Amino acid sequence: MDFGLSNKKALVLASSRGLGLGIAEALAAEGVTVMLVGRTADRIKANAEQITARGKGKAYGIAADLGAPGAVAEIVAIAEKTLGQIDILVNNTGGPPAKPATEVADDEWLKYFKTMVEPVFAMTAALLPGMRQRKWGRVLTVASSGVEQPIPNLALSNALRASIVGWSKTLSAEVAKDGVTVNMILPGRIATDRIKELDAANSQRSGKSLADIEAASIATIPAGRLGSAEEFGSTAAFLCSEQAGYITGSKIRVDGGATRNV
Repeated sequence: MDFGLSNKKALVLASSRGLGLGIAEALAAEGVTVMLVGRTADRIKANAEQITARGKGKAYGIAADLGAPGAVAEIVAIAEKTLGQIDILVNNTGGPPAKPATEVADDEWLKYFKTMVEPVFAMTAALLPGMRQRKWGRVLTVASSGVEQPIPNLALSNALRASIVGWSKTLSAEVAKDGVTVNMILPGRIATDRIKELDAANSQRSGKSLADIEAASIATIPAGRLGSAEEFGSTAAFLCSEQAGYITGSKIRVDGGATRNV
């Protein structure tokens, strides 16, 4: 299936590795020119070069910390200067430390809101006017299955990402008539460095071996395995496609059936 994305331009946040990189690679495979964003300059540069070398879509990179003051305006300015316009925005932010709700300090709520949530709102607000004017746009936000079924020991992520759900749904109704879709994609257990880090934290907290933690986690997934970044990226690319123009205000799970509510 041709997704109808050839010559579209995309800005993919937090794309130096893991889920963000998987999405960038999938979009580029559909002929999209992508702008990668991440804090590690060498990694971003290498990823962009590898994507471009594969052909079809080209890739560029911006080394920036999304949570730093002025970062959103800087990223938008560079992206628009390089690509000309942004048709697809993939909002993606790093995860906060793993800890239960009872151990979250008062100042941590605001600290991580400013790095995980506020940049998503600001980046979207900066790019949305152009999409609406052109009568075509895609805003896709990566969250977590924890917004539907809270994940133990991830209180910060569960709470802060859930705040994006209400914003995304509200925004989707406001811009649908302008040809702009606004959706969320919810990863379950995808084989990324982030999952390894969370498993290691759970192992340290519980005193169980890492192997036991991983086995117990997989046992809760009906598919019987972790997902891949490629599978996740392909789903994201479809949600950004021409064919997905009637899907908006939705949360799409990519979790192997792990979330048990309907």
